Amino acid sequence: MRTSYLAARTLLPGALLPHVVVATAVMHHGDNLLDTGSRAQRAAWERRVRAALETGRGDDPMLRALVRTVAVHPPMRAALDAYLVSAPAELDFAGFAGEDDYQAYLDAYSLPAFMLIGCLLGPDAEDGRYRAACRAFIDGSQRLDFVNDIAEDLAEGRLGIPAETLERFSVTKEDLAAGRAVPGLRELARHQVGLAECALREARESSGFVPASSRPLLEALVEVELLTASAVRARGPQVSRGSVRPSPVAALGVLLRARRKARAGGFRS
Repeated sequence: MRTSYLAARTLLPGALLPHVVVATAVMHHGDNLLDTGSRAQRAAWERRVRAALETGRGDDPMLRALVRTVAVHPPMRAALDAYLVSAPAELDFAGFAGEDDYQAYLDAYSLPAFMLIGCLLGPDAEDGRYRAACRAFIDGSQRLDFVNDIAEDLAEGRLGIPAETLERFSVTKEDLAAGRAVPGLRELARHQVGLAECALREARESSGFVPASSRPLLEALVEVELLTASAVRARGPQVSRGSVRPSPVAALGVLLRARRKARAGGFRS
């Protein structure tokens, strides 16, 4: 996430950056409430957001900034509405029986959360191709997170890899919780990373559907995720013992190339 924030600061036009920062802050605050807060706290937050949008006045700096962002980027309002109603999918998440459950979770929660930012980077009007590319990106990113964060997720009492997939590779939650390098774990990780990489490569198409000023950032985000995928694959059966990050040197190379592209297009201010 720190790499994503650095990419945004480095690559986005100055006029757009504050709005992306606001959208990211709102998303993370909501996610933290989903992870650690009560249902009552989440409901109170939703009421405060909706009241700010209706009255044009927020009761704290984040909500006041959100009101300004929505005023400048009206499509953000629809993205916010979709995100706010998506909370039950995350509140009730305890794991997936099969791939269909995972895909439903993407549509119910992961994609609406990403579109808080995605709607700011995309075209004013689109025919569905940009949203499909965004879904491919969040599919790859979410699946990669679930395999990279096995230890963290299990510590919180849940797992993002479908039970059917575990069974297919003869791996159990108990194996993962104990950090055992059982025979099927390497192939399980390779399988999940391979699916993530396929989705991320499909997501490369997103840059063709957005204003030129957004392309360097979107392209960099995809490439950094692909670097992370390579790092997770290299970790192999140790993946259940803790997450990994991409090589800092390789990630910096992605950002520097994207920055040169942004400057060549005159998109940085």
